[in-house]
Formats: sequence, C-alpha cells, structure tokens
Amino acid sequence: MSERADRVVERSLDVAEAIARVSHPSAGGIATFVGVVRDHNDGRAVTMLEYHAYVEMAEKELLAIEDEILTELPGVRVFAMHRIGSLEVGDTAVVCAASSVHRGEAFRAVRQLIDRVKARLPIWKREHGPDGPYWVGWEDARCEAHNHSHDHDVHDR
Repeated sequence: MSERADRVVERSLDVAEAIARVSHPSAGGIATFVGVVRDHNDGRAVTMLEYHAYVEMAEKELLAIEDEILTELPGVRVFAMHRIGSLEVGDTAVVCAASSVHRGEAFRAVRQLIDRVKARLPIWKREHGPDGPYWVGWEDARCEAHNHSHDHDVHDR
C-alpha cells in the first residue's frame, strides 16, 4: 500500500520531493510528469485558474490509483501530488513520479499515473480569462435531462 502523505494541497509542489519518494538503489530509471498552468485552453486565453477538490476523497482515490499501478507493474514505485486553490500561469498543478529497474516500466507507470489522476480524482477546474471565469468540463444538466444539446454561453451560468 502506498504511504499516506498530504497529496492534494494548497501549496507549491516540489518535483524533488516526488523524485525522493520513488528513489531507491535499484531504480535504474525515474520518470516524471509535471503539469503546469498554461496561458490558453480550447482557444481561450487563460490568466489564472482555480482547482477545487473533495480533498479527503481525492487523497483516498490517489492512493488507490497508486496501489493499482503497483499491483499491475510489479517493481515500480509511484508518487503523485495535486495542487488546489488559485494558480497563476506557469505554476505547477500536478507532479507525478515513477521509478523502476528499467526506464520502460518507469515511463509506462508515470503515464498510467497521470492519466488515471486526470480521469478519476474529484478535482474541478475553473479557468479565468479576459471573458471572465468558467468551469472546465461542466455540462448543463438542464439540457441533458431534456435530451438535447446546443451551445450555451458559459458566462451566463
């Protein structure tokens, strides 16, 4: 089982901490993924963003993801952290690290780790830009309930 640590935090993330968590004398390869806030998304300018989370559930799910990967890829070590709160362009939002005897397994593990983190953690993103803030991935439940789809001005929400 993965070691318990604060993984979903309102502080700057440290790549060196993630590397230290997976380092060991038999590790011939350490792979990392660092997700940073970019200045655009889906053709819109982004000036900052907010991450909101159900922290207790997110940390539990993150540990479950790590344990799954440890079971599926014996011999790897993995570690991930995700930042919440307000982030500026260039800030680190997520850090993932994986180690293994060989680089191939480390690359595979870190890819699986970030893909599962993005798909499963209860973390929501609200981007800010010149047109105001908007939630990313938000669907209008009123339309879904009536089985129709059309564009909504996200700024009217």
